[in-house]
Amino acid sequence: MFRLLRHAFAVLALSLLTGPLAAQPMLVAAPVAREELGLPLAAVDAGRSDVGGADGAGQRREVARVGGDDAAAGSGRFVAAHPVPVAAGREVLPPLPIPQGIARFGPFRVLDGQRAALVDATDERSPAAFQAMLARFPGIRTLELIECPGTEEDRANLRLGRMIRARGLETYVPPGGSVRSGGVELYLAGVRRRADPGAEFAVHAWADDAGREPQDFPRNAPQNRAYILYYREMGMTPQQARAFYDMTNSVPNASALWLTAEQMAAWVQPG
Repeated sequence: MFRLLRHAFAVLALSLLTGPLAAQPMLVAAPVAREELGLPLAAVDAGRSDVGGADGAGQRREVARVGGDDAAAGSGRFVAAHPVPVAAGREVLPPLPIPQGIARFGPFRVLDGQRAALVDATDERSPAAFQAMLARFPGIRTLELIECPGTEEDRANLRLGRMIRARGLETYVPPGGSVRSGGVELYLAGVRRRADPGAEFAVHAWADDAGREPQDFPRNAPQNRAYILYYREMGMTPQQARAFYDMTNSVPNASALWLTAEQMAAWVQPG
């Protein structure tokens, strides 16, 4: 009953949303049951466990919360793999297999001299892993987002996004690619962004370790300004940054708003 009420609340909130998605179908889904996949990762915080990364069979991880203080200092932000859709008219492609690549750097896989893939959640070590990867493979120009459930450390994730931007990389989501929660910030980081039909995105409000969400802080509090500033650095106007941030926060942390590539393009124009 609680899940049904929570879902009804999320749908009601979305019905009030104005913007590019107002005339498009929107899918809201609560996190699905956790699966144990691959190597274990440390718990995000007490009482909220996460699970390991995706394996070679292309299974997807689930982890459930978002972090907040000063760009979610010390907290993680994740969305589970897509469950059965709650609205008709949307094809959910099977998850892509996780590429092994020719080299591994944390959550990154080097596919060839010009392409790398992100295949797992980021954490506080990911900026250093990214830097090491580009030092060894300086010709990389495209970051493919294959399986991106979010981040374990939001401050590091935003730092990583700024590094992607500074290196002039393209971000690309192929058909079946999944970019969720904190992974969306990394998609925005591309100087050129591409998402093919069949790619999926998921957004939701963050929540800090005390369970507070964006609406629990003043609109211009540092916790909220950190994301607006990041979106501005990624090329959005002040109005676009605010509208995008409000859209992501229109769904509570316990749920997720699922977007197709076409719906995401209404908010984030290809670079």
